[in-house]
Amino acid sequence: MDFKEKYLHWCESADEETVKELKALVGNETEIKDRFYKDLEFGTAGLRGVIGAGSNRINKYTVAKASEGFARYIESKGEKAKEDGVVIAHDNRHGGRLFAEVTAGVLAAHGIKVYLFESLRTTPELSFSVRYLGCFGGVVITASHNPPEYNGYKLYDENGCQLVPHIADEVTRYVNSVTDELSVKFLSLEEAGELIETVGEEIDETYYEEVIALQFDPEEERNIKVVYTPQHGTGNVPVRDVLDEAGYTVLPVLSQCDPDPDFSGTKSPNPEVPAAYDAAIELMREHNADIAIATDPDCDRLGAVINCGEDDYRLMTGNQSGALILHYILTRMTEQDCLPDNAVMINTVVTSTLGDRVAEAFGVTVEKTLTGFKFIGDKIKEHNEKGDLEYVFGYEESYGCLVGDFARDKDAVQASLMFCEAADYYKKQGKNLFDVLEELFEKFGYYLDTQSSTFFRGIDGTDRMNALLDNMRKDPITEAAGIKVTSVEDFLLAPPEGFVPSNVLRYNLADGSFVAIRPSGTEPKCKVYYCVRGENKAEAEAKLSALKEIFDIKG
Repeated sequence: MDFKEKYLHWCESADEETVKELKALVGNETEIKDRFYKDLEFGTAGLRGVIGAGSNRINKYTVAKASEGFARYIESKGEKAKEDGVVIAHDNRHGGRLFAEVTAGVLAAHGIKVYLFESLRTTPELSFSVRYLGCFGGVVITASHNPPEYNGYKLYDENGCQLVPHIADEVTRYVNSVTDELSVKFLSLEEAGELIETVGEEIDETYYEEVIALQFDPEEERNIKVVYTPQHGTGNVPVRDVLDEAGYTVLPVLSQCDPDPDFSGTKSPNPEVPAAYDAAIELMREHNADIAIATDPDCDRLGAVINCGEDDYRLMTGNQSGALILHYILTRMTEQDCLPDNAVMINTVVTSTLGDRVAEAFGVTVEKTLTGFKFIGDKIKEHNEKGDLEYVFGYEESYGCLVGDFARDKDAVQASLMFCEAADYYKKQGKNLFDVLEELFEKFGYYLDTQSSTFFRGIDGTDRMNALLDNMRKDPITEAAGIKVTSVEDFLLAPPEGFVPSNVLRYNLADGSFVAIRPSGTEPKCKVYYCVRGENKAEAEAKLSALKEIFDIKG
């Protein structure tokens, strides 16, 4: 069907509310085409899109289609997979509960056991719960840190890890075999009966116990004040409960604590955006708090602000906070004589190499993966099965890290606890966390990291992005900012051993800097990542400016 035929089919066959929304579009052919010219793509990150009626939007029908494909995949794995079942969670976004119940109903219609969280939960707790319940897989309804008009749908395997490409490809084939999303059958909670079981408190308590057990100093008196904002998301209860139990004085940004799907109390729910911290910094100033931490709506990313004195409040990048948590963990493991001889730290090919230098200084092996925490989770599983290397930490530049591997996705509840403990530990030595970061710079060089993004909107957006990277392959850069490019890693045409092909280019420079370019996996944009190393801040800033002249992409 072309987009007009699809539109008419939906107008004839969808529910009354959807039909009303679609008929209001009569005369607006551009909008109708955008909603129906293609189906919302199911890929390695599942579904993510703008909420609304249409095959190219996220709604109960496109969620039902994805769930039908997942159900067919589970059936193909046999009766035990159906009996082990699927656990489902959702965050605070519009449509979250509806989409979770539709997902449960589709799976139940196939005789698949479902564990449905009673109310909103974090993404890392969903990851934990898959393994805790012994499920075949999991689903979380979230669009992470995207604006309020978005929602999404992410799938997890039996290890609590997001689907890696070869599994996602298999599920995608089943999803694409569903030819009419409007005809997918699903049961109501009442019709499903015992096939759908409500879960909550027992899993919460066990998960919190695992997080609390990560502390190096469980009995220490806490000397810091912590401002916390959940950005209207799922972190409000678990982060505050865990920090309270650990003895921290937590000052919540109350205007950002309710689970508001419109995020009306914040300028952005994304910890990568400086404006997200405006209210937190005001509260820091009022109470002279030592740090402020922020988690995104599904609580898998952690952002932080450090009070450096004299009204100087500094935001940390994800690379910086990740390197600091890593340094703290390895320092404390060394002090307590519990750092494994075969320890491994895992991060991604677009993550700053400052953390690599920290790990190597402690004799810890460093491994790289493609962008996406599913690859880190898969590496943890691989090493556990082989028994060759012992995982101690994993992180990526996008504000996500994992301390204890009882979850297999980035976990801002764990990160919040460890970051607070690090701040408390160093305050007792007369330092703040930026003082510690400066010490790392003195030892390893000044690292400056940032990124830029260019959107490629429209029907041909993906083609234009791919053409851009193809042109860069045909005309390789050999020198940048007066620094020799020592190698160009092409993860699509020449992926290293153990890597799946991915459209990523990384330029490694002779001074230890790198620039990486990749299309986003969830949005129509191309990202450029800069990791710049200089002997001091001024040199690093000058290099960054020069590199941006060469690599920044114009849409």
